[in-house]
Amino acid sequence: MSSITAKAGVVTPAAPARRRSKIDRGHWVGLLYIAPAIVLVTVFFVIPLGMTVWMSLHNWPLMGQHRFIGLDNYIAITKDVRFWNALKFTLYYTVIVTIAIFAVAFPLALFVEKPRPMTGVYRTAFFMPVVVGFASASLLWAWLLNVDSGLFSPAAQQLGLTEKKFNLLATFNPAFWSIIVMVVWKVAGFTMIILMTGLQSIPTELQEAAKIDGANAWQRFRQITLPLMRRTLALALILSVAGSILAFDQFYILLRGGPRNSTITAVYWIFNQSFVSFKLGYGAALSMVLLVILVTLSLIQLRLLRNPEGT
Repeated sequence: MSSITAKAGVVTPAAPARRRSKIDRGHWVGLLYIAPAIVLVTVFFVIPLGMTVWMSLHNWPLMGQHRFIGLDNYIAITKDVRFWNALKFTLYYTVIVTIAIFAVAFPLALFVEKPRPMTGVYRTAFFMPVVVGFASASLLWAWLLNVDSGLFSPAAQQLGLTEKKFNLLATFNPAFWSIIVMVVWKVAGFTMIILMTGLQSIPTELQEAAKIDGANAWQRFRQITLPLMRRTLALALILSVAGSILAFDQFYILLRGGPRNSTITAVYWIFNQSFVSFKLGYGAALSMVLLVILVTLSLIQLRLLRNPEGT
């Protein structure tokens, strides 16, 4: 028999009260489990973001007293031609390198998706460059691209492809495409893993049914594979675009913004203003503008790649 309590002539069951208390305890236990994550996000994201916003409203030199100037830094950004040129180059680089990464990663994902002999070796080999840091990879490619002691230029001369040693980093086009090749070599394996996971989540029954119905490989890819990989593609695309917009290491280590300041990215310009010119407040304002652009592009990508049902 369930116990009941009577109050003011009304009989109410006691069980729901006990159930509510258990639910309340469950909420506190859940909060306890996520407390470390909340602390980390607060300390390493929320507080630094708030400090960046505060700094962007000040004239904040490296040494000396900072002074509140309101929106003057943001107004100065509208007149900063160097920043807008850097942002234009960054967007151009982002489009090119994202297309190149997917052009390499998708065929690799299709190749290593199915179990076959040596598949584990292929997956490991394709993923291996991902574990190398961008700074280390940039230093490695700085040696490979060196006109005298590197690999590519002397090898091209020895093979008779060029009459003399050729400096790939001396002019814009060779330097730019050298960076693209390096980034694709470094990042394609990571995108491959994401896409491979999406491919493996597609039920094999759908592919087999389409084969029975007479669909060829292209029709199965267009009608089954791509629609069922919308979320996977959205994740891979957002990560690729975000990483490309925030590109810095490869351009700083390999080119230092050259040749003739033609490869200065948005983050490179923020670094220059903050830690070379020591205008920390202006650098913070530039960072906030870049954050807004990055969030806007991510939302646009999510909207374009969401499922027709809106999920």
